[in-house]
Amino acid sequence: MADLIPGLPEDMARECLLRVGFQHLPTARRVSRGWKAELESPSHHRSRRRHALLALAQARPPLAGSGPARKYAASGAGYSFRLVLHDPAAAAGDGGSWAPLPAPAHAPLARLPLFCQLAAVGEGGPAAKLLVLGGWDPETWAPTASVHVYDFLSGAWRRGADMPPPRRSFFACAAVGGKVFVAGGHDEEKNALRSAAAYDVEADAWTPLPDMARERDEPRGVCVGGRFVVVGGYPTVAQGRFAGSVEAFDPATSSWGPVQERVIEDGACPRTCWAAPDAAAAGSRMYMYMLRDGCVVARDAEGGGRWRTLACLPEDARGATTVAAIGDGRVVVLGAEQTVYVLSHNQATPSWTRVAAPLEFAGHVQAACCVQI
Repeated sequence: MADLIPGLPEDMARECLLRVGFQHLPTARRVSRGWKAELESPSHHRSRRRHALLALAQARPPLAGSGPARKYAASGAGYSFRLVLHDPAAAAGDGGSWAPLPAPAHAPLARLPLFCQLAAVGEGGPAAKLLVLGGWDPETWAPTASVHVYDFLSGAWRRGADMPPPRRSFFACAAVGGKVFVAGGHDEEKNALRSAAAYDVEADAWTPLPDMARERDEPRGVCVGGRFVVVGGYPTVAQGRFAGSVEAFDPATSSWGPVQERVIEDGACPRTCWAAPDAAAAGSRMYMYMLRDGCVVARDAEGGGRWRTLACLPEDARGATTVAAIGDGRVVVLGAEQTVYVLSHNQATPSWTRVAAPLEFAGHVQAACCVQI
């Protein structure tokens, strides 16, 4: 068998391949049969230094008649959304690394659906994939049931099986145990839904799940303790009046647990709820973050399940709409106009670090998820 890299010992060559960035994996995989086999091997992914990237459904820069954004006007892209991967830990100046992903080939006009959901499966392994689910057609604003799957190793998109009816908007979504779960939202008549379904990415097949106990429009989905947890939402008769209750689906028993009341405050939008990185493991304590009253707060099983304040947001991040926990006691908060901050809270005094987002990656974020490659 030929050397992975001629002239280098195999262990050193493998170390070099461990340092290949996510954006270069498809190219590196085509260099040789040896590289392809190594990059696809489970041992490579077990050894790879794993840290979380953020996949963002982010608005392209708005068109402007003058100033730095003017150069984007010539593209005719308009105010649309695209996929961006952000690595806050990368040593690219003070702003980490930012890179656009290719648009799904089957999406209308090769643009992301508005209000789509993102989920990642196969994290930290050769089967790592990013999914774009549902949303609205960017031209007609009609709800879509489409599913698009991106393979990080091949650098290619494929069209997945459509979500089962009814066509839902603003639903809860999260990856649990290699499958993607959706629940709630509303149908095309604006009726809040109780229905749910699970998508097996490898089998490209959907399975209907038992209904939730309550209708939940605009809920938030997170993975906690190996369960699909649906936070908040509101019924048809209470448009926009969010409830603070939670329901959790256990894939092991294929059933929903009892409704937990007032996990978040009644009236609070659950959009910024985010599970801690270790919350996905079975047997883990319940642990979530969210933004509330201008602060990052956290909730776990200790202290009677109370929310505790970790840190108040910097003044220019008070309008942030996205929070993401990326491990090592770090929380990323994304706002508009290039306000991106990382909170380090696993120390005596929590501290904020501002991340410099390049102009072309300064757009509004409508959805996000963590990806480990």
